[in-house]
Amino acid sequence: MSEETQDMKKPEAEKQPEPSESSEAAPKEQEQKPAEQKEASSEKKEEKKPAPDPKAEEIAALKKQNAELQGQVDKLKNAYARAYADTENTRRRLTNEFDQHMKYHIADFAKEILPCIDNCERALAVKPADTNDENYRKAFEMVLKSLTAALKKEGVEEIEADGKEYDPNLMQAMMTEHVEGVKPGMVTQVLQKGYKLKDRLLRAAMVKVSE
Repeated sequence: MSEETQDMKKPEAEKQPEPSESSEAAPKEQEQKPAEQKEASSEKKEEKKPAPDPKAEEIAALKKQNAELQGQVDKLKNAYARAYADTENTRRRLTNEFDQHMKYHIADFAKEILPCIDNCERALAVKPADTNDENYRKAFEMVLKSLTAALKKEGVEEIEADGKEYDPNLMQAMMTEHVEGVKPGMVTQVLQKGYKLKDRLLRAAMVKVSE
């Protein structure tokens, strides 16, 4: 190829247009637009969310606090109910013990006095031989009357056993005997008197029972 033809092609090559800055920036701008649109849409979505209501939050907090306080109140009520029940049980027990003590406090003392009454009754069962013995008899009668009156005042009473049907709860059969005309199980003789303190047995009556 001649030099002239080479020189003719050179200007053509030189005339090819160079890429402009605007053509390079166009794709970049197109790439940025979707991103900007996404950001704008997300911003719109965020703007659409309702703002938190301070009153609603306060109400929720108060409800929670109220539930906690109610739980504490229920616990205190249960504790109070248990304490009250324990106190009432203790009060009833102590009251019952006191009543029982007041009702039967004389039991031990009465048991000590009963032999004295027995001795006075044995002495009175002996017939006096002379006038002096009669005076002693009257003295024993006065002592016996005073003792029985004092015990009766405290609720000590003699168990009526002579001629009654035998009661194992109040009597103790020391012996049995056949008595004509008397049905079995009847008390024919009182060997030692029995006593009870109110509704409690103080001493069983020792008796002889028919068979």
